[in-house]
Amino acid sequence: MSPLGVGAMMKWTDTRQIAEALLNAHEQIDPKRIRFTDLHHWVMSLPGFHDDPQRCNEKILEAIQVAWIDEAS
Repeated sequence: MSPLGVGAMMKWTDTRQIAEALLNAHEQIDPKRIRFTDLHHWVMSLPGFHDDPQRCNEKILEAIQVAWIDEAS
C-alpha cells in the first residue's frame, strides 16, 4: 500500500512511489537504458501524478531512475 494514501497525488519528490508506478506501467523497459526526456514524459503520464513539469530537473529524474532500478532488482 502506498504511503501517500488513497486519492493522494504524486509530486516530483515522491521518487519511490513514482518508481513503483513506472515499474508497473512499463514492465518491459530497462530503467538503466532510458533517456531522461522519455522518463519525464512517462512520469507526467502516470495516473495519480500531478505536479508542475517545470519543477523537475536532472537531479530529480536521476533519483527516480535510481529508485526504479532498485525496485526492478
